[in-house]
Amino acid sequence: MRSRQPNTEEQTKDKVKNKRVRDNGAKLIFDDPTLCAQFLRGYTDIELLKDVKPEHIEDISERFLPMWQEGRDSDSVKKIWLGEQALYLIAIIEHQSGVCYDMAFRILRYIVMVWTDYEAEQERLNPGITKKKGFRYPPVLPIIYYEGTESWTAERNFKNRVYLSDTLGRYIPDFEYLLVPLRAYSNQALLDKKDELSLIMLINKLQSSAEFKNLKDLPAEYLEHFENNTPDYLLKLISKIISVLLYRLNVPRKEVEDFTDMIERREFDMLFDSFEAYDVQETRRISREEGKIEGKAESIVNLLEDLAPIPGKLRDHIYQTTDLELLKAWLRLAAKAESIEEFRQKAGI
Repeated sequence: MRSRQPNTEEQTKDKVKNKRVRDNGAKLIFDDPTLCAQFLRGYTDIELLKDVKPEHIEDISERFLPMWQEGRDSDSVKKIWLGEQALYLIAIIEHQSGVCYDMAFRILRYIVMVWTDYEAEQERLNPGITKKKGFRYPPVLPIIYYEGTESWTAERNFKNRVYLSDTLGRYIPDFEYLLVPLRAYSNQALLDKKDELSLIMLINKLQSSAEFKNLKDLPAEYLEHFENNTPDYLLKLISKIISVLLYRLNVPRKEVEDFTDMIERREFDMLFDSFEAYDVQETRRISREEGKIEGKAESIVNLLEDLAPIPGKLRDHIYQTTDLELLKAWLRLAAKAESIEEFRQKAGI
């Protein structure tokens, strides 16, 4: 039996270098043998994988980096050891906002890449073996982990992407990839998994930080599992993954750091209670508007100060005004006024 130990913190430290932020979270998941094993056991519904453990997983993605299309570095190829036999797993991490309709053809190319690499490896080990009658290629299981919000409507069977397949079907490659859509899992379905990956997925499902209020009522026994059983290295990795997801929601850095620090300190009982839920876009809109108001008021005061000292009540009145359109009108008056009194009269203050 081949084996591979779970990544340590040092081994995963460099995994965040992927420039596409949305890819980072999923890449960190699939790069870690523990989380990858949880995914295979609990989310693929394949009996053959129900007992897969981290030590059964060998990552061989680096062999295929030069061949990935579009320079993707989030795609993953694993060799899953089933006793003395290997199952090759292609995990394509899909982060497109829309559905990818040529995925079946991309998968076909990837399968050929894996088999070509396998054939070359076997020839190096035992020259001429691939020409023998009994030579067999290993099974390849293609999986799409889809995080998009819309339904996946792309054809999953390659043969159905080829015309005349109804009459020439026996001569056309006939396979389909396994789709694991994040949105297909309800919060309760994820809670029932009771593993570290389920917590990551619960947070990954959020569309805005305001939705954190939906996680405030997570069962205490669910969170106690992580507090009591999750190893330190995995808590740190989970913190990294979740920080990627929160930055994607434009959550402020301080908020993210406080949240992930609580995970690493095993303070799960307070995890969601202390998170300030708010609508990021609304907060940004208000902040921009407040900045414009403050800027206009400051410009009015500066122009009037060039004329004469400004009475305190007038200054306060200008700074306390929150009507942006009114401030714009006052700014035009201040630019033309020859005295503060003229400004006050025309502005009606």
